[in-house]
Amino acid sequence: MRGFALFVIGIGVGILLMHPVSAQNGVQTGAGMKLNHVAIAVRNYDEAVAYYTKTMGFREAFAFRQPDGKPILTYLQISRETFLEIQPATPENPPGMVHLGIETGDAKATVARLKRMGAKVNEITASARSGALLTTVADPEGIRSELLEFGPASLQRKTMDAWK
Repeated sequence: MRGFALFVIGIGVGILLMHPVSAQNGVQTGAGMKLNHVAIAVRNYDEAVAYYTKTMGFREAFAFRQPDGKPILTYLQISRETFLEIQPATPENPPGMVHLGIETGDAKATVARLKRMGAKVNEITASARSGALLTTVADPEGIRSELLEFGPASLQRKTMDAWK
């Protein structure tokens, strides 16, 4: 009898604990958004890429370079859906965090919802490099987030789908 009572109490506690979690997954919260990447700017680009690939073991997903060979950015894959974006630091883009990359399944609906909530969101554009739909929004502290929708032809989606 004691075992049965503990089982029933456990179920009740589980339901109470799960209720707030499931409420947080509704429309009034993140609405299907999730962290996809963090972008950082680094002083020594080649050294940083080597560190994160060789020491940390992250895979290079894709990289972009200028026509003269200078790096623009490299995406390193940490897990199936999580990346680190590395960019060279510049006077306009000092070392440190550059932005958060937030994935959304529907960029248009996400932008509309954020605008209704009072956020200043830029218009959605297609990335010429990766093929993702993206826009940016800054929080009250000025921290920038990229909101991205990855269609089947985007480099990010292809990389995630190829994860083994």
